[in-house]
Amino acid sequence: MGFTIGGIREMRSGTRRRGRAAGATAVAEYTGLWGWAVAPGARASAGVCSCGDTACSAPGAHPLDFAREVPPGATLGMATDAWAEVPGASMLLPVGRSFDVLDVPEAAGRRALVRMERMGLPLGPVSVTPSGRTQFFVAPGAAAGLPGLLYRMGWDDADLDLRALGRGAYVTAPPSDLGGLGPVRWLRPPVPDTAAAPPQARLLLGTLAYICHRW
Repeated sequence: MGFTIGGIREMRSGTRRRGRAAGATAVAEYTGLWGWAVAPGARASAGVCSCGDTACSAPGAHPLDFAREVPPGATLGMATDAWAEVPGASMLLPVGRSFDVLDVPEAAGRRALVRMERMGLPLGPVSVTPSGRTQFFVAPGAAAGLPGLLYRMGWDDADLDLRALGRGAYVTAPPSDLGGLGPVRWLRPPVPDTAAAPPQARLLLGTLAYICHRW
């Protein structure tokens, strides 16, 4: 089943075929190399979501109800077959399985990333969104444990623009478009070690909280 944005097909058939091939290759990289599941997601144009719901609460940033998830370990052939069913879909990564996500303002996140690299702290993948957020991939369980971690560290989460995303949430995978705003990009792309075993949130949280508090 395919879908369109606003009922208008955006690309000619040749361009669509190239786009599907590139999309399937990217999906296969996430599933085959990094061991992450990929969910086909809606797209948005001018604030209108391709799901067709005029009251959609997350235009272009949620999974497609009718589409099947591509499981971890899927080959290029499997990804190609799955993505052929959803031409134009965005790639969404389900959170809470292989990783949770610490989400902070982009400027604070970039500053914290530089500081953590200088300190030699272990880091997992880090992405930046066109909506101005930096997303640090950390070990699962961070979302459930964030309030307690912040409390033990003496931080009031009400004062910090820092949130953790856990099971049930999705993040848009680079280079997919987020809600019609533009592509998500990697600041630190995944590598085998950190994709399979991202760092514990507590190793990064002190620096993130400190930078967010000062920002």
